[in-house]
Amino acid sequence: MKDSMIAPVFALGVLGALALAGGSASAQQFSADFVATAAGAKGRLYVANGKVRIETPDFPDGFFLVDGDAGSAWFVRPARRVFMEARQSTRLTRLLVPLDPDDPCGQWQAMAERAGATAPGERWRCDRLGGESVDGRETVKYRALSPRRRLHEAWIAPTLRFAVRLETEDGAVVALENIEEGPQPPDLFAIPAGYRKFDPQALIDRIKQSDVWVEP
Repeated sequence: MKDSMIAPVFALGVLGALALAGGSASAQQFSADFVATAAGAKGRLYVANGKVRIETPDFPDGFFLVDGDAGSAWFVRPARRVFMEARQSTRLTRLLVPLDPDDPCGQWQAMAERAGATAPGERWRCDRLGGESVDGRETVKYRALSPRRRLHEAWIAPTLRFAVRLETEDGAVVALENIEEGPQPPDLFAIPAGYRKFDPQALIDRIKQSDVWVEP
């Protein structure tokens, strides 16, 4: 190939790769309903750029914000204009997160560690069980085992980089419905300005210094 042809061909290759990457990124932005069959609860989910907003009737006074890249999960209460770490308030923030379709255990483990549900260094194991179709969408099925011997199965859609169905060993099922792919409003994933962080430990410390505290 002549030198004069290399630059145009290389440029086309880069543009093509960027186009594919952009298509993949846009496909990872979506909204959906989700049903937690064990509790019979139906919630709402929004996903964009590695972030997730979870609205569930189990917590009607607020919503959860998960940042998969930062490994953070917050519970936001608009009426009180506060936010706090989600910790182990719901396992949805540990399971409904963006995933690598080839290695989903890495993200589940990171979120479990952040919530204190898994000790640092404890390893999750994921076994790939093959491809399956879920509601007409192609998925990869995995069986995941946590260090505490808790088992769950997940059907991950590679185009969404997200599990569209999860089944836990205690019989709980979380399934996504009415998936709508497309850009999501950025403000859905931001803690509004002026909200303050609520620290339960700071409240406990203040109570300990008051007359109402009785040492156990």
